[in-house]
Amino acid sequence: MAVNLKGRHFLTLKDFSSDEIMWLLDLASELKTKKRLGIQGDSLRGKNVVLLFEKTSTRTRCAFEVAAMDEGAGVTFLGSADSQMNKKESIQDTARVLGRFYDGIEFRGFKQETVEQLAAYAGVPVWNGLTDTYHPTQVLADMMTVREYVHKPLNEVKFVYVGDARNNMGNSLMIGCAKLGMDFVALAPRELWPEQTLVSEMKDLAEKTGGAITCAEDIAAVEGADVIYTDVWVSMGEEAFFGERIRLLKDYQVNAEMLRRTGNDQVIFLHCLPSFHDLNTTIGRQIHEEYGLEAMEVTDDVFLSKHSRVFDEAENRLHTIKAVMVATIGR
Repeated sequence: MAVNLKGRHFLTLKDFSSDEIMWLLDLASELKTKKRLGIQGDSLRGKNVVLLFEKTSTRTRCAFEVAAMDEGAGVTFLGSADSQMNKKESIQDTARVLGRFYDGIEFRGFKQETVEQLAAYAGVPVWNGLTDTYHPTQVLADMMTVREYVHKPLNEVKFVYVGDARNNMGNSLMIGCAKLGMDFVALAPRELWPEQTLVSEMKDLAEKTGGAITCAEDIAAVEGADVIYTDVWVSMGEEAFFGERIRLLKDYQVNAEMLRRTGNDQVIFLHCLPSFHDLNTTIGRQIHEEYGLEAMEVTDDVFLSKHSRVFDEAENRLHTIKAVMVATIGR
């Protein structure tokens, strides 16, 4: 089918059909090939985009900046200290002003409501670079990586998310898998399962796309997995909950035994990063001193193993974000 996403916002994958998501993945692959061949793009020539960040990031900021510049766009970065939004100026007025200056607006922050208000008032496409509820650009990169390294159609893939399944990644991966007809398992203690309303909605959707949505507590649910995915146990802004999350999730650490239990020697491991897989970070050392853990959500041997595609996945943030911008504001 013909797909035209010009002028569309990118706030959650709920807003996009399976065909539209697959089209974005195909576009990302084309743009990745161009990048690898050294072909300079010009789809965003004459365009300007602004990046609004309440939460810091390495991959999201760099991916948006490089993607925009690769295709000829100008980029402005506004961190919390650079913007008056929510301080001296309302979200609505900020959106109205920035929409007069820029062709597209990216927001990365806390509330989903904020990115939705920006979209309602900006008059230009708004892209969700992460909120506490959804992380749709990450899921595009994840699905691109699965297509590259799991040698079967997406609708035959079993995808197991292990850890805090009610965070933005748990939510967004469940939505993405339901949209694409995949077998999705949220493997977590019951206290950390996604909200039941979203689970029910995605189960209904999966029935139509040929997928499946399951919430499980038993590690045996990894059997037959093609993808094992995890995220940090404590999201940004939740640092006070380290002790509680370690208690709940220590038995859900992704390790060599978990990969063995999949029964799939070709299983791939994914992580949206950053990851606490060793003691080479300040927080990692603090957790080690307080709780005695050498690693948290994934062990170092798995993170660096032949199964790990985390850095391919990180690179694909660039190509999929570029696809979103080209699709929505490109010439």
